[in-house]
Amino acid sequence: MHLPRIVISAPHRSSGKTTVSIGLCAALARDGLAVQPFKKGPDFIDPMWLSAAAGRECRNLDLFMMGDEEIMRSVGRNGADAGTAVIEGNMGLFDSIDVEGRGSTADLARQLEAPVILVVNTRNMTRSIAPLVQGFTQFEPDIKITGVILNMVSGPRHEEKLRGVLERYCDIEVVGAIRRRPEIGIIQRHLGLQPAREALGSLEVIAEIGKIISESVDLDRVRAIAATAPELADLQAVQPPDPEPKIRLGVAQDRAFTFYYPENLEALRAAGAELVPFSPLADERLPEVDGLYIGGGFPEVFMKELEANSALRAAIRSAIEDGLPVYAECGGLMYLSGRMTWQGESRQMVGALPCDILMHEKPRGHGYMELVATGAGDWFGPGLKIRGHEFHYSEVVGLDTEKTGFAYKVLRGAGVDREHDGILYRNVLASYTHLHSLGSPGWAEGFVEFVKGRR
Repeated sequence: MHLPRIVISAPHRSSGKTTVSIGLCAALARDGLAVQPFKKGPDFIDPMWLSAAAGRECRNLDLFMMGDEEIMRSVGRNGADAGTAVIEGNMGLFDSIDVEGRGSTADLARQLEAPVILVVNTRNMTRSIAPLVQGFTQFEPDIKITGVILNMVSGPRHEEKLRGVLERYCDIEVVGAIRRRPEIGIIQRHLGLQPAREALGSLEVIAEIGKIISESVDLDRVRAIAATAPELADLQAVQPPDPEPKIRLGVAQDRAFTFYYPENLEALRAAGAELVPFSPLADERLPEVDGLYIGGGFPEVFMKELEANSALRAAIRSAIEDGLPVYAECGGLMYLSGRMTWQGESRQMVGALPCDILMHEKPRGHGYMELVATGAGDWFGPGLKIRGHEFHYSEVVGLDTEKTGFAYKVLRGAGVDREHDGILYRNVLASYTHLHSLGSPGWAEGFVEFVKGRR
């Protein structure tokens, strides 16, 4: 299959690659191009902005959780009807936990045979840009860095000097120069960018970013560079139609709970779940469902509103005591706890799990996770190896271990207590681990059958 594609990367974090990627998606989509966004890594927040900008669901590409073949299948399946793909990298281009660079953005670009555009933060920089760019282009010569976007340019004279230096010393094209501007509306928060589904006025922010990029970047050159990517092997998996639903599954979806991989929701539908969205912020009653899926998000930001909805909290607590199956990840775990304390304020949560949540200023768990299933609770067979990731500032405190068990033993990561994750209480599994269905075969099918068996 022929899919024009480009990787947007940078020498290091905070260079502006997310803003550039959002702006490119918005500008190209506004010009009528079908843009398929992808985000390298496990992040939830950037993909929301990219999805809103492109008007198509962004997909994560994560080697650790998905593996090579599933990455290629995802690109083939989701990019099949697109005019181009914009792939936002993470960290710096060559950054990796592996000394050989396995799993880096460069490694992904190599696998996808995609050209790279390097976004360089040029603040307080002139001639030094030459050895920086030259070093990046020569470090791994098979990585095709075909263009540079100059970011944080102070003015015309600064831009002229930067372009002159690159022309003199580096054989690389400058495809754009973005001037320093006031904050354009994406609010920074303790876990990165504010989720687009949570940010009021996010469409206006995206439109402004798209305007800036269209004025500052040569979009025709970007498209031409993307078109140089060779054809990909056709690895599209034939997607059978979703079966008749076996169960009704409530999914918590509002501004407090936004962290869901689209593949997870698709896998649940394919396994026979009818997904019924509900809002812990606004709905006073649970919909008629056979189980619940409560994903991650920022419940601490909305804990006053969540506490105020006492009717729904009581309904969820009662349903769990009556045996309702619930799968909860991170923010969902926090919501099911007794109380949540953050910045000196304490609020009542659902109260279904016999524990409380204490928020900290620094992360308590951050990175990839490797787990082995204990076999408790009938959720996963004993010994099953599971990969996921975590990023949480919260800590479980006061857990009553006489009333609970654990679904996982932690081989890598923090989890609940650095040894275990996946609190089990009645038919609830609540963990800090975020799973991706493409890297967790059988998760969706097993969950649906678990719910069906306890209906």
